Amino acid sequence: MQQKKLYAIDLFCGCGGTTCGLGKANIEVKAAVEINPVAVKTYTENNKGISVITDDIRNVSGKMLRENSGVTKNDRLLLVACPPCQGFSAIRKGGEDDKRNQLVFEFVRLIKELKPDFILMENVAGMSKGKGRTVFSEALGLMEEDYECISDVLNAADYGVPQTRKRLVLHGIRKDLVSTIKEKGLELSLPEKTYMDPRKTGNLPKWKTASVILGLPPLEAGDTCNADGIYNHTSNGMSETNIERIRYIREHGGDRRCLPDSLALSCHKEKSGHTDVYGIMDMNKPAPTITGGCMHYSKGRYGHPNQDRALSAREAARLQSFDDKYFFYGNNAEVALQIGNAVPVELAKASGEYFVSLFEALNS
Repeated sequence: MQQKKLYAIDLFCGCGGTTCGLGKANIEVKAAVEINPVAVKTYTENNKGISVITDDIRNVSGKMLRENSGVTKNDRLLLVACPPCQGFSAIRKGGEDDKRNQLVFEFVRLIKELKPDFILMENVAGMSKGKGRTVFSEALGLMEEDYECISDVLNAADYGVPQTRKRLVLHGIRKDLVSTIKEKGLELSLPEKTYMDPRKTGNLPKWKTASVILGLPPLEAGDTCNADGIYNHTSNGMSETNIERIRYIREHGGDRRCLPDSLALSCHKEKSGHTDVYGIMDMNKPAPTITGGCMHYSKGRYGHPNQDRALSAREAARLQSFDDKYFFYGNNAEVALQIGNAVPVELAKASGEYFVSLFEALNS
């Protein structure tokens, strides 16, 4: 009898962070779903041969995914999803009433239709511990009817991503497989850490830092590097006032609190919060969370350490652990949104490697 193979289907695939990470773990993604045509362009050009359904997930059935992927019930299937999470974000208003939050139940629906062997979900931390707790609890209850699940908030820096990105990760195994997995000496778990906080003691290598952005050709605000083999090294423009701010902050303290009254924004003078905005990125630490605003100096601690500009798209991609050969399509705003919304490649790889270990145990 031919041994089963492990394949994956990537829902809400975006520009391909999860698919890329699973590929590095030797899991072949056979089909994907994404509604944003610009993200689909990036995905398909970088991930050749994968069938992508460009549509609203609510129009996609399990039967369509089976047909598009070619994955049969004779193989093992990992169903992956990163449902849109903006409504759960701590920096947004709306919370549980945001219609995008309900898309997690489309993941649940497709789990019920496809009955995959394994499930993997990634989302913002707020989905389980903040605004989204009620929605997540309901969705989890539905998953646990047929799956044994485990979830927790993980720090991407613990998995080789040069960024302190806190994300909810859920792993699940179909209940009829659990006893066999346990007989093989394995347990349902989340991926084991591969890096560690430098303030702690242990044998793991220390967190990677934001210094991964260094080494690219210098770039002025508003310019694009056209050197051969260097992709998406492009920067947003900056006003003269913001150039003054970034120079002053770089020299005097690292964030906006050091600004003199002549450079401080009036909306900041009476507020002590959000000190990361207009900040300079510290090369000795992992980067802060990379968001869709990562190319805007005013949207976070995205100031370059020695050049008068915010991050370039390529630098942001490096902080999300994408390879330099990964090309992003679209204008600067579209590219930044794709990068900021992506699952960090190395975090997806860590989960992928765990599911490979389960697959190999079942096949042995």
